[in-house]
Amino acid sequence: MTSFFDLSTPAKRFRFVAVLEAITWAILIVAMVIKRVFDNEDAIFVPGMAHGVVFVAFILVALLTAFALRWNAKVTLLALVSSIPPFGTIVFEWWAARNGHLAELSTEQSAAAPA
Repeated sequence: MTSFFDLSTPAKRFRFVAVLEAITWAILIVAMVIKRVFDNEDAIFVPGMAHGVVFVAFILVALLTAFALRWNAKVTLLALVSSIPPFGTIVFEWWAARNGHLAELSTEQSAAAPA
């Protein structure tokens, strides 16, 4: 089993940032609930900033990964769009791994299948 914090390849960096983006989404959603329940406008400042930074990092890493792994336009567009809905990056990462788009993180069966 590979370490989650091993960032030695484009696919591993993509997985790390995709999970981080989903985590910051979850924290932001909790902060938005706290903001509404307790009428605290400051509750979303830090989580919102953190999520924004990770969102931009995800877009950059997705583009770099698309270039490094030679994703076609469809896969690249799906990766970029996956950053919009909450937890979409996780869903895309699972799909990409199962369909052979994440190099060494893909299963052997799907890596051999045509894209």
